[in-house]
Amino acid sequence: MQEAPDIAPRPRVYLAGPDVFRPDAKAHFVRMAAACDAAGLDALPPADGSEDPSPIPLERKIYEANMRLLRSADGVVANLECFRGLEPDSGTVFEVGAAVALGIPVAAYGVPEGSYAARVRAALPCEQDPSGMLRERGTGIAVEDFGQPLNLMLACSIHIEPTLEAALKKMAGLLGVRCAQEAGKP
Repeated sequence: MQEAPDIAPRPRVYLAGPDVFRPDAKAHFVRMAAACDAAGLDALPPADGSEDPSPIPLERKIYEANMRLLRSADGVVANLECFRGLEPDSGTVFEVGAAVALGIPVAAYGVPEGSYAARVRAALPCEQDPSGMLRERGTGIAVEDFGQPLNLMLACSIHIEPTLEAALKKMAGLLGVRCAQEAGKP
């Protein structure tokens, strides 16, 4: 009797983003899961709290379920498109920060082209102060201008790709390298 070869489990990726607010969210996550499958990854879509029958408030169920999913993930693929303004969804940014703190790699997509400062300058009246710092006119609040597409804390800690498919390909590569290193292979 031959033994079945050991098949390593596929890497699991948590799908972060404001996609949960879409009117077609369930169908959208089915499409995203298919894209993950095509990239050799297992999708972990965000939880909606319905799987927990306990009497705790729904928002707490959602938070706790998604933190469990995030902690169980090998990677995070995050939609960081602008959401209700010039910045990504704050819940998604929290999940990205949590992943980075846990040492989980993050690949993002949906980031607008160009720099964050250029987007702010196009949306709000801004001017440079005498030292060359870009500031909002009226309030004097500085506008971060490092030429990055997002705030430096995001831009310096994650991999930014132009599309979901590119982010999944990047993540598959990152996890493949990581898995080989963990197994002691070159």
